Amino acid sequence: MFEKLEDVQLRLEEVLNRLSDPDTAGDPARLQSLMREQAELQPVADTYAAYKKNEAAISESLELLESENDPEMREMLKEELQSSRSQRSDLEQQLKLLLLPKDPNDEKNVIFEIRAGAGGEEAALFASEIYRMYMKYADSRGWKTDLVNLEETGLGGCKECTFKIIGKGAYSRLKYESGVHRVQRVPATESGGRIHTSTCTVAVMPEVTDDISIEIPDKDVRIDVMRASGNGGQCVNTTDSAVRLTHLPTGIVIYSQTEKSQLQNKAKAWALLRAKLYFLEQQKRHDEEAEMRRSQIGTGDRSEKIRTYNFPQGRVTDHRIHLTLHQIDSIMDGNLDDLIDSLIAADQAAKLAKLQEQ
Repeated sequence: MFEKLEDVQLRLEEVLNRLSDPDTAGDPARLQSLMREQAELQPVADTYAAYKKNEAAISESLELLESENDPEMREMLKEELQSSRSQRSDLEQQLKLLLLPKDPNDEKNVIFEIRAGAGGEEAALFASEIYRMYMKYADSRGWKTDLVNLEETGLGGCKECTFKIIGKGAYSRLKYESGVHRVQRVPATESGGRIHTSTCTVAVMPEVTDDISIEIPDKDVRIDVMRASGNGGQCVNTTDSAVRLTHLPTGIVIYSQTEKSQLQNKAKAWALLRAKLYFLEQQKRHDEEAEMRRSQIGTGDRSEKIRTYNFPQGRVTDHRIHLTLHQIDSIMDGNLDDLIDSLIAADQAAKLAKLQEQ
């Protein structure tokens, strides 16, 4: 570990020297790349510097203990030594986490797909609530959102929706939301007071940026234009503004209708298609991590679940980490940090355990 940390310090010094080079200022792409690298290396270097300072403090306390005869001073030195050793343990843990392999997509924007699963109209209503939950969470973090497609039901439910969340680090926090979400409650239309179980499926994909090359031959995509359906303003049903892309090799179908301009809808559809194909390629490359890279859009079957929202008991349970929080109203209002922080901690613990086995 220490050899690697010394390498980090050397590389940071090199990056800082390049950033101070006048030639770098005239190359915006290089400047941005170096600044990104500095942001990644600086926390590691700072923590390692604190670790070395702590090691020096421990050594000094041990030397003083050997030569000190005053009982009162010895007791003080022992307390300082104990505190330093406790701090060293914390710093070692921080360094281990900082040195874990980084997901290259963590800083990217995310594309969400939500689909109603088992449960009919109640499933569609639940899907719309999950959609609003993520909108509120994005708003709480100062992230922007961009709706790509929304297929509503007559009662205000959501059969399917696609949207983008735009913000630094969005994927790093939201990638754990993929899977089947299950709700247990008494629907408003249920006269007998029986609890119903419904589901919706959520998929989270990183947005494909310009630094990633995704080749899509024109012959592989069929483009259809049509009039948009549903609510969308005066012009939504009067012009052929909606766009549907069908990727023939995979059968992926993308539909975009939220913009009045056909060109804007087409741009959104192509961006989503690129993200989906990139995500499929990622899955192929990471088959050995099946538990983390499994298919994100499932069947919507009640048994295939990652999280349950139980309204009568006021609880939300994440089945992957066996965490139950009795704060369902707060969570549905977009306060997801307790859940997400716990998922990140569990993921980091699993990665650390895997490293220790190697």
